[in-house]
Amino acid sequence: MIRRTSEFRFAVIGAIALAGFALLGARLWYVQVARGEEYTARIRNNSQVNVRLPAVRGEILDRNKVALAENRASNAVEFYLPDMVRDYRARFGDVPRHTYRTTVRGMMTEKSEPDIVKIVNETVMPRLQELGLARDYNANQLRLHFRNNTEVPYTYMEDLDFETMAKFAEHDVGLAGVNVTLRPVRRYAYGAMGSHFLGYVGAPNEIDKEDAARFNFYQPDAEGKAQLEKAFDADLRGSPGARILQRNAKGVIEGEIGLTPPVQGRSIKLTIDARIQYIAEKALRAVGRAAVVVIDPNNGDILAMASVPSYDPNTFIPAISAPAWNDLTGDPTDPLINRALSAYAPGSTYKIPTALAGLRAGLDTRRFNCSGGVQYGTHFMKCWIADKKGAHGTLDLESAIRVSCNAFFYQYGNAAGIDQIVAVGNMLGLGQRSGVPLSGEAPGILPGPAWLQANFPRERWSSGYTANTSIGQGSVLATPLQMAVVAATVANGGTSYYPRLVDQIIEPDGSIARQEPVKIRASLAENGLTHEQIQRVRQGMWDVVNRAGGTAATARIKNYEVAGKTGTAQFSRGGIKDNHTWFIAFAPFDNPRYAVAVIVQGAKSGGGVAAPIAAKILADTFKMEEGEEIKIASLEPAKGSFQFVDSVDFGRPIPAALAAAPAGEDLAASEGPPQGTEPPNVRPAADAEGTVQKKPNIFQRLFGGRNKEPKQKPARR
Repeated sequence: MIRRTSEFRFAVIGAIALAGFALLGARLWYVQVARGEEYTARIRNNSQVNVRLPAVRGEILDRNKVALAENRASNAVEFYLPDMVRDYRARFGDVPRHTYRTTVRGMMTEKSEPDIVKIVNETVMPRLQELGLARDYNANQLRLHFRNNTEVPYTYMEDLDFETMAKFAEHDVGLAGVNVTLRPVRRYAYGAMGSHFLGYVGAPNEIDKEDAARFNFYQPDAEGKAQLEKAFDADLRGSPGARILQRNAKGVIEGEIGLTPPVQGRSIKLTIDARIQYIAEKALRAVGRAAVVVIDPNNGDILAMASVPSYDPNTFIPAISAPAWNDLTGDPTDPLINRALSAYAPGSTYKIPTALAGLRAGLDTRRFNCSGGVQYGTHFMKCWIADKKGAHGTLDLESAIRVSCNAFFYQYGNAAGIDQIVAVGNMLGLGQRSGVPLSGEAPGILPGPAWLQANFPRERWSSGYTANTSIGQGSVLATPLQMAVVAATVANGGTSYYPRLVDQIIEPDGSIARQEPVKIRASLAENGLTHEQIQRVRQGMWDVVNRAGGTAATARIKNYEVAGKTGTAQFSRGGIKDNHTWFIAFAPFDNPRYAVAVIVQGAKSGGGVAAPIAAKILADTFKMEEGEEIKIASLEPAKGSFQFVDSVDFGRPIPAALAAAPAGEDLAASEGPPQGTEPPNVRPAADAEGTVQKKPNIFQRLFGGRNKEPKQKPARR
């Protein structure tokens, strides 16, 4: 009986054990087989980090596909802040808190968050100090980043040099949340060259929260902040990629286990010729504040657009330092302003539109006398030659253009009528933006009765207003780009083109996504002007440069005939003489390939300062055409200056006049940050909490100067 009882007990125990093993086996099967993929995915998700990689921007190219804006690889140290908080909690228990005050629904409220600065300073900086890799940072910026952009890695160090990168490669940093990444950043290949039309990029003002939720860490795309980078941002941006990183049990990232490379965006091919741009920028550095535009008169292509002083857009990449930004914005010479698109009184260069208006009004054979000035009401309006105790006498149109006689154009403009001047100005694009895809372009002012009524309702247009307008004074304002179009229109015989800066949008595979067309604004020949009349204005501009007594002898160049017009608009800055001096030109005369407009602020005369600069640009461009190699080099920013310029001399020989002045005529000597630009990413200076290099860390204070963490855990807080 006892034996049977024992056997029964053993059988029950065995059955129970077998049932237990069966249940265990079933559970193992359920976990490992039935739901194996689910649990494996959970483990994988806990040990993997999904990182969004920013898209690679397309390049900005010149007309010959020379890269002006491209990409380079940059190594950066990034802090994955949530990982640091998790690691701190796992190691030390309670996470230190930081309280701050903020506005919630219009009420000041006290809120609390993990003290990310204390966490970084106590767990990350000691190790970096030990390796000699610690750098000061702005603790307040770190807090704001953690509060507002938790999913975006905080960039602690950027553009690591070789020595620093070698230290990171040599040592196992072994810190949760610290990762060295390789990412593409913008590079402007020739420094300050072309900065005013290229613009710059920076971090986005906002990120796509829905997109960011798909990643553990979100590296945003750089976005255009100014000029072409901003205007064509949608084309230049490519498609982002992704990295899958492996994280060990301690939360430290050990390596990469998956990669989807980002795709480069479209490239922008410009009409700019980098060689002519380089020539123009070098020539402009003879003065402190100036601009030049070079246009192909046969299609309106902008071949060069330069402005001085200038800046290097590379200083904005990845972020500009606060002192550097303050230097730029505090510079009274305004290096961020594109003077090629800014409006100034054009002075006597405006006599070219007035000349066309008079011919359109039928004043072909009219001659006017200059006795030193003209009386309008109670005001005597002088010709510039009156200050020299002289007079020009009776002149025809060509002679008046050559000697730039104000008295002639006072009378000529009034005989033509302000309506004709406004009509021709509209055909030439004066008083209106050109449509180039750049911000900060001024429309200028094309004054007339309607403009006066709209802006000064109590004023009435008078012959005095017309006289002033006829010589580019009074309320007239024009940009160098507009005046280059004027020169180009006369050069080609009367076709006014819209200026064109962008030629093509190119796909990464080289195919053309979009072709920007050549567009004609107006044909003077179809609007009341004959070929012969336009030729008379061309002849007058030829006389300015090539006939004795013309105001721009300094614009003559060897082997090529230049036609042009000088201008000097009197201006003062704080009571100090600061004339705006001009020269517009085209060459070669018989078959024009280049039209140029130059403005120099703070100079004596257009003939003595602006004309030699234009001549230098044209002469060097023709040498390039003849085979002389132009070696383009990176340019440092041009420095601005308020120094008054009496004359410019590049040391080149000036050919003698090609024609003598007609007998009996008096001869003249030479005539007496932008809208639409977003603020850049400014890198603030280190503050007291973020100064880590010269103060002992927590382990030095506790353990006597050695930069080494103790093996024992600190007590729970």
